[in-house]
Amino acid sequence: MQSTASPARLSTASPSFEADLTARLHWPSVADAAIEQRVADILADVQLRGDEAVLEYTRRFDHVHAATLGSLELTQHELKQAFHDIPAAQREALQFAAQRIRSYHEAQKKASGESWSYRDEDGSLLGQKVTALDRVGIYVPGGKAAYPSSVLMNAIPAHVAGVEQIIMVVPTPAAAGSAGPSTFGDRNPLVLAAAFVAGVTRVFTIGGAQAVAALAYGTQTVPKVDKITGPGNAYVAAAKRRVFGTVGIDMIAGPSEILVLADGTTPADWVAMDLFSQAEHDELAQGILLCPDLGYIERVQMEMDRLLPTMARRGIIASSLGGRGVLVHTRSMEEACAISNRIAPEHLEISSRDPHQWEPLLKHAGAIFLGAFTSESLGDYCAGPNHVLPTSATARFSSPLGVYDFQKRSSLIEVSESGARRLGKVAAELAYGEGLQAHARAAEMRLK
Repeated sequence: MQSTASPARLSTASPSFEADLTARLHWPSVADAAIEQRVADILADVQLRGDEAVLEYTRRFDHVHAATLGSLELTQHELKQAFHDIPAAQREALQFAAQRIRSYHEAQKKASGESWSYRDEDGSLLGQKVTALDRVGIYVPGGKAAYPSSVLMNAIPAHVAGVEQIIMVVPTPAAAGSAGPSTFGDRNPLVLAAAFVAGVTRVFTIGGAQAVAALAYGTQTVPKVDKITGPGNAYVAAAKRRVFGTVGIDMIAGPSEILVLADGTTPADWVAMDLFSQAEHDELAQGILLCPDLGYIERVQMEMDRLLPTMARRGIIASSLGGRGVLVHTRSMEEACAISNRIAPEHLEISSRDPHQWEPLLKHAGAIFLGAFTSESLGDYCAGPNHVLPTSATARFSSPLGVYDFQKRSSLIEVSESGARRLGKVAAELAYGEGLQAHARAAEMRLK
């Protein structure tokens, strides 16, 4: 086990900076050929055999033995019981976080999720109708760790959007060698309590590519959904990529990332711990510090070395920061902002005395955390905005999960008689130009 966290040390003044940074940012694709082929086989098998295939893969990968897939569905009573069984402090924390997340997404819905229409000078009605998806599936990871926060962040915006049915899948792997129809794996009560608080409709304790296939295609027991959201491992990511088109998906999530823009005014141990907060997810997670103060970078490194032995997941943290961490000495904060825009990180902290001075310069990030007191971990759990964010530089063109991911928009068009005469001539002219006679004739019939 590594005893120190040793990120790469780079300087923008170095001639090799661009090449060195690019090499550090690159990470191998999680969807290699072997995973893709295995996932393709699982998806095809579930599509063909339904429940039987899901049960077989659940036995093989999660070591959970059940006679029927229905026995792996949790009842609302079980979710409610889990909520009442967890410690009072956890119940209160879940409810507090859920209320803040709901309030934020209610505001988001009001701002961008309403239908609208207007009438033009001819009396024609033009507009947009916003409706919720009927049924969505949310994938909650359950292998290496439990993520009740992911339940809240996926289910609450779907609920706010007006989705009628929220189907949750979560793996509950048992110890290898477990057997018998009464073996149901390790069900985390906080995850189940979060499902109760968030208003999840149905919960199945299945995971992996087989769970994605069950949601995408439907089985005898698991209903087919319209969209699948939520993070997972490489097999889940590959499965989501393959079923896209049959169902919608939110995004393909890569390893977690944090980038800290620091001006040297924040306590160095705060920044060191913020870098740890993402590094502890897994070995491929990335932590980056951009700062024009070389002395401050040295202090952050010293704090990382001091704090690492106190961390329960110090092996993962050391591996992550040693393999993908970067401490960059920049010429200025302006240059740091420009580099940040090129990286387009998932989480971006502006750890500065005046964060609003730099925020206007930043265009590409999943979430921007303003000021020294705004640790990224608050956004992960209870600040309110969604923690499902674009990774791997996709923040250049995509957005956090939100109410709009669970809604769709239909155009409204009602053309008046006078509008048909005016628009018909234009439409016919263009249709003849495209060689589409029936289009043109259909418009011309309304001219008389």
